Amino acid sequence: MIAIYTITSGLHDEAAVRSLSDEFLGSIFPDGGYDFKGADFTGFGSATLNIIYVRTGGAEGIFEELLPKLLETGVSFFTLLTSGTSNSLAASLEILSYLKQKGLKGEVLHGSPEYIRGRISNLEKIAKARENLYGTTLGVIGQPSDWLISSIYDEGTILQKLGVLVKDIPMEDLLDEFDRQKDREVNPGPVPEVREALPGAIRIYNALKVLVEDHDLGALTLRCFDLLGTVHNTGCYALAKLNSEGIPSSCEGDVPALLSMMVAQALTGRTGFQANPARIDLQTGEMLFAHCTIPFNMVDEFNYDTHFESGIGVGIHGHFPEGPVTVFKLSGTLDRAFIAEGELFRNQYEQNLCRTQVWLRMSPDDARYFLTDPIGNHHIIIPGHCGDLLREFVRGTLMVDYQ
Repeated sequence: MIAIYTITSGLHDEAAVRSLSDEFLGSIFPDGGYDFKGADFTGFGSATLNIIYVRTGGAEGIFEELLPKLLETGVSFFTLLTSGTSNSLAASLEILSYLKQKGLKGEVLHGSPEYIRGRISNLEKIAKARENLYGTTLGVIGQPSDWLISSIYDEGTILQKLGVLVKDIPMEDLLDEFDRQKDREVNPGPVPEVREALPGAIRIYNALKVLVEDHDLGALTLRCFDLLGTVHNTGCYALAKLNSEGIPSSCEGDVPALLSMMVAQALTGRTGFQANPARIDLQTGEMLFAHCTIPFNMVDEFNYDTHFESGIGVGIHGHFPEGPVTVFKLSGTLDRAFIAEGELFRNQYEQNLCRTQVWLRMSPDDARYFLTDPIGNHHIIIPGHCGDLLREFVRGTLMVDYQ
């Protein structure tokens, strides 16, 4: 929901201002879709996106008087809508400068109706993403894998900046639930590949679903390699299926990768593929990414294979449709981000790599990042170009720059 509030100098004729305002708002919202609040700021901050329409010049003092009450709502970013009449822009610039002096953030929306409409759409997506992330519980089942020596994370920062609570869940809880699932009938369906391992992989998925419900998890990461020795199976199928169902799920206990998946999905509504680079050509910007857990809803066809490193269990070999993609990664301390757009131009299959293998073409500079200053090894591949939206979220919500 978009709410529009107004501030107007008493020096201007209300009837004339209202006529211009109606015409101006109608050009931006030809189909409506907003709640006009006028000068009544009761409830300010309760909508997904709260816009202050500075209708005239001379309204700066009115905003200055309002600001203390507006800050009590918890809003710290102010969206100022301005037209090209009645000194609306001049007043908005003065107000934004005042906000900056106070250490607050904001933006003036000014330009063509099409431009303003696009900015409002992006701002609403970012605000909705913040809403969706806030209050989510992220489950860490087991601890991060021992080899993820740089993939640290800070629970306090994650809670403060994203509103996401990190909850540790012992691996024993999953194994106990896996045992309880042994009498539950599992029908793997007509799949000849790795048929003997598939019922066990489905049991892992069923056990994880119970933990999701018991702990009210909005996302999870799994120390999946521990399953090789305990239940002689893998979590690839379970994580692929959970991601397909809208529950961001990363493997190897990788919290930074999971946070990246969560932010990408909250912003774009798209599932991300956690993968690691296998080959890089700095001259062309071409890179090969691979992993065994591609979500089922990201591929146009797939078959079951074994997990690459162990040769057991169930891995997913999927065909990722060619086309535009975005590569994204947040650090676990939320002080760095990598965002790059590219093209997925080829799928391949080799026995000596994780089962889903895709070639991406990015700029040589973006490819060089992986060999000079990477944020860990796992990165998230998102269908489509969404770099601008991710950059804006990173700047505005996490207050950090990106590479």
